[in-house]
Amino acid sequence: MDDDSNFGNRVRSAVFWRSGTQILAQVIAWGSTLAVVRILDPGDYGIFAMTQVVLVFLSFLNGYGLASSIIQAEKVEPIRIRQAFGMLLLLNGGIAILQLILASFAAEYYRQPIIADLLRVQALIFLATPFMVLPEALMTRELEFKKPAIINLISAVVGATTALYCAYNGYGVWTLVYAPLAIFWSRAICLVIAVKFYILPTFNFTGAGAMFGFGATLLASHLFWTIQSQSDIFIAGRHLDPHDLGLYAEALFLTTIFAAKFVPPLNEVAFPAYSRLQSNPRALAWSFLKAIRLIMLISCPLYLGMAVTAYPLVETLFGPKWNEMSPFVAILALAMPVMTLQILFTPANNALGRPQVTARTNMFGAVLMPVTFLIAIQYGVYGLAWGWVIAFPILTLFTFSQSHRHIGINALEIGQAVWPGLSASIVMAAIVYLVDQMLPEMIVYLRLALLVATGGLAYLGLLYILARPTLMEVIQLIVRRKPPEPGPTILESGTI
Repeated sequence: MDDDSNFGNRVRSAVFWRSGTQILAQVIAWGSTLAVVRILDPGDYGIFAMTQVVLVFLSFLNGYGLASSIIQAEKVEPIRIRQAFGMLLLLNGGIAILQLILASFAAEYYRQPIIADLLRVQALIFLATPFMVLPEALMTRELEFKKPAIINLISAVVGATTALYCAYNGYGVWTLVYAPLAIFWSRAICLVIAVKFYILPTFNFTGAGAMFGFGATLLASHLFWTIQSQSDIFIAGRHLDPHDLGLYAEALFLTTIFAAKFVPPLNEVAFPAYSRLQSNPRALAWSFLKAIRLIMLISCPLYLGMAVTAYPLVETLFGPKWNEMSPFVAILALAMPVMTLQILFTPANNALGRPQVTARTNMFGAVLMPVTFLIAIQYGVYGLAWGWVIAFPILTLFTFSQSHRHIGINALEIGQAVWPGLSASIVMAAIVYLVDQMLPEMIVYLRLALLVATGGLAYLGLLYILARPTLMEVIQLIVRRKPPEPGPTILESGTI
């Protein structure tokens, strides 16, 4: 019992440090981003989005799966760490060379010569990867998130400073290249120092078959995820001019902030936590459903609120020259609660030693999303945005069909976990929309503030009326009172 209590405290501490400091780091990053976006043009972001397709596609080879195998394994010998280090150096060195070769081909495909120069400089990112992945994996394995969290803050400050300096000094699109480089290299240096990661790699991979097999499965999964997540920009970059592509790309950035920036850090904590619970299926299922319930309590009101306040939100954050992107934000926001739910399945499947489930769902997405976007692009940039709303519910249903037996949950339990946040958010969004229609003309900042306040009060009130136990659970979690122990009666009764 003491061990369970200690483990629970470590998980809560990990969530606090990982998500808490992530919020602060993102506030710093957003502050600099919003300052930079008012200086640069949408075309700069369109050009940058094109380079990201190549960068992200090649990054699936960077060896993060090897790090996951170290986290998932019950015991890791020092020789395995040296072998993983050797593999990472070979992989990322090769990727950097490959990107140098592909740079000119990418520039020709997009008909934008500057892309070749941008990609050649961005290849330096891969050389920093081995010095980030392993130190962070070793700390993640022990649920040590305090040091990485502080390092993330340091790198966020370095990146923000670099971005502001470059933007104000007329670097244009190069601002978007130099800032990530500063983040990656400052983070790599700090992690090496924090972990005292002063080891020599070995290129003798005898006995590393299990580690390589686990990593290879995740590698395939990452490849399919890369295809499904980057296919829209890859297709649109050939059909849209940089200005329209920049508007779409920044709308996607804004709407995926929570799903892409806050959920993955929570998944990083969930993966080792679920791994420790894999011998207790009932506890794992209970924890998984609780994670869905709590995260959807945030995701649903955030995104549905974003959909009905898109116009004042965009003008307030990005400035008047970005108003054209407001309709894309309103459309894309409708798909994001479903996307958030879908990506929550990954750490549970991987922790159960079933990365092939994640690989299958990503393989399905790698077919579904490109096909959807190829059809949608015929209707222009609006069609591209609606493609997300159509495709992601289908992908989420497929993910559930592949995962529910292994995790030990059913559709009713998922629905019960999602319903409190979703039902209250739908009503809240309707209230905010009606209030927006009744408000007179006013300063856009004041309009947004009134709508956000209205939405926040309405949502809390609706939760109190419609889902009071869930609201009390959140309050209990915040004040750090001891939650009730999960037991068979909770799961068997279906009361989540």
